[in-house]
Amino acid sequence: QQRERETELKTEDGAMKNREWLRRLPMDLLMDIVGGLIYAVGLNCFANPNDIAPGGMSGVAVILNYLFEIPMGITIFCVNIPLLLLAWRFLGHEFTLHSLKTILVWSVLVDVVAPYLPAYAGDKILAALFGGVCIGIAVALVFLRGSTTGGTDIVSRLLQRRWPFMPIGKTMIAVDAVIVAASMVVFKNIETGLYALIAIYVSGSVIDTIMGGQNTGRMVLIVSDEHTAIAKGIMEKMGRGATLLNATGAYSGAERHVVLCAVRNNEYPRLRELIRQYDPKAFLITTNVNEVLGEGFASLNSKDLK
Repeated sequence: QQRERETELKTEDGAMKNREWLRRLPMDLLMDIVGGLIYAVGLNCFANPNDIAPGGMSGVAVILNYLFEIPMGITIFCVNIPLLLLAWRFLGHEFTLHSLKTILVWSVLVDVVAPYLPAYAGDKILAALFGGVCIGIAVALVFLRGSTTGGTDIVSRLLQRRWPFMPIGKTMIAVDAVIVAASMVVFKNIETGLYALIAIYVSGSVIDTIMGGQNTGRMVLIVSDEHTAIAKGIMEKMGRGATLLNATGAYSGAERHVVLCAVRNNEYPRLRELIRQYDPKAFLITTNVNEVLGEGFASLNSKDLK
């Protein structure tokens, strides 16, 4: 009976996941299409015409298109096939299916819209910048829906599975570095690699900005004898919450309170001025945070984050 019950629970859980996947599918496909169109602009208008291989499968597609004139969409899909097979075996079916959906949509769009897009033949720095922006926006839209673009992401995850101590971010950088180095050899031009690095940096920055969105902010720790007044001022004058943390001075051994507060970036100057008014000698520690969720910010409810 216990085994039968466990089987029933697994079946119910699988059915719930399937229903959730079908419910999300229309919006996922819409984001794949929008992201794919933006990606096609970045690749066909800016990167490929200027021999810029912006890392990942995009870079591989640019290199193979230059060498063999193979359509980039077909290249992206074909190169990802063995990676998807490995992902199916080692990273799970759900991850692989999400990636396959996005890769298929993007591969088709890259080749379908290519004849209708003008090639930018101006300043290569501008090509790297705008190419990076377009690719970054496209990838971020897909990431926001919980999917991936395959390529470097799959390679880095597989390498991390083999060597768990390797940080996934650094692994992705290492893979991109290999592709950039290969582009310099193929194009016989060091500058193309430097432009590719610019595109990679810009796209990464755009992804981080979009993924953080409006939920970024600052966490502030305030050490002051006027902690009660400061906390009250934060709540009444700024409408933000504040938390009093118990602390002990390492040198004096005295018990005291530390005020913890989270604010948006544009609210920080006002907070700093408020603290100065209550205690000009306050000790202030500020750090940037990638995401702040909860009362006063975006809700922790997953529906509000999609």
